[in-house]
Order: sequence, then C-alpha cells, then structure tokens
Amino acid sequence: MPASLVAPVAQVDITGGGPLALVVTFLVTTLFYAVTLHLAATFFIGDVPSQRAAYAAPVPAAVSILLQQYGLQSSLLVGVAILATLVSDLLAVSFVYRLKFKSAIPLVLLHFAFAAVLGIALGNLLGVL
Repeated sequence: MPASLVAPVAQVDITGGGPLALVVTFLVTTLFYAVTLHLAATFFIGDVPSQRAAYAAPVPAAVSILLQQYGLQSSLLVGVAILATLVSDLLAVSFVYRLKFKSAIPLVLLHFAFAAVLGIALGNLLGVL
C-alpha cells in the first residue's frame, strides 16, 4: 500500500469535532444545567421532583451551545448569548415548574448564580480556567 494512502497515527484524533462530540457536549451541558437548576429550585421553592429540572435543562443547554460561537467574537455578543440563554431558561422554567414569569425570574437568576459559581469552581478544579 502506498504511504500516501495510510494516515499516520498522530493525525487520528478521538476528540475531533463531529456529531458524537456535539451529542456528548449537549448531554454534559444538560446534566450540568439540570443539577444546578434542581439545586436552585430546591433552595427557592422547597421540595421539588428532580425530573422537572431534567425536563427544563435541555432548552438553555441547546441555546448556550448554539450561541457559544458568537460569544468568542466580541464582549457585546457574549452579553447577547447570556441574555438569550437566560430568556430560554425563563421560558422553560416557567413552563415546567408552572410558575408565572414574575415568580420564575428569581428562580432563573438563582439558577444563573448557582451555575456560574459551580462552573467557575469546576473549571478551576479541572484546570480549564
């Protein structure tokens, strides 16, 4: 076999971007948002089933993953991406927990605070930040 047809082992990358990487990223992000939303809901509402957080978490996870590429371009777009994620979180939390927007806003802000603190802590622990 000619050498030009054989790919060197160094070029094969298991972490390359592709459908599997997107699915795993979405699942990990959804799990992270579900855990932080359940913590925030338990703190804000009281005893709530964890399934509700699992139902609401995919919405902000999808929005944040879809808009993350725009956050790399300018600080204004970072704010737009965060705002869009918060609005999608508000809609999902309001629907899943059956709360009015006025009641869901503090829960979403608490969720944002929990996610930010836990995300920074995990980032520092894993050496990403």
